[in-house]
Amino acid sequence: MNRSQWIALASAIVLIVACFMPWVHIESVNLTVSGVDTEGTRFGKPAYIHFMLVGLIIVFSFIKQIWAKRFNLLFAALNLAWAIKNFVVMTKCEAGECPEKQTGLYLLVVASIALLITAFFPNMKIPRDEITASGNEEPEA
Repeated sequence: MNRSQWIALASAIVLIVACFMPWVHIESVNLTVSGVDTEGTRFGKPAYIHFMLVGLIIVFSFIKQIWAKRFNLLFAALNLAWAIKNFVVMTKCEAGECPEKQTGLYLLVVASIALLITAFFPNMKIPRDEITASGNEEPEA
């Protein structure tokens, strides 16, 4: 395993742990919301999509094919977009009351960014014949 795969695996573990941690605390109803426990709200269960995307990201991180690296980038970008959406929706102020952000929400966004960065920089050698087949060959002097 190379360094980017280790970082992706660690970020995935941090993201899964962050989904079980408190994301926001709503003071008026004394309610603490996490990614898997949103009882008392209309937020649904946003962590389950993170679980599915992180599973796909980890699987594609260990496949040594160019198509897998491209799909990995797609799923990492979707994961980050979902994390940003959760951050915006969960911390939105309603009726003059703003929920208090908790550590889990920040960890979720940081881990999603780290997963996207590892998807941008896979440690993979592209064979010379694939480079020339795509038309990116170097001009001869």
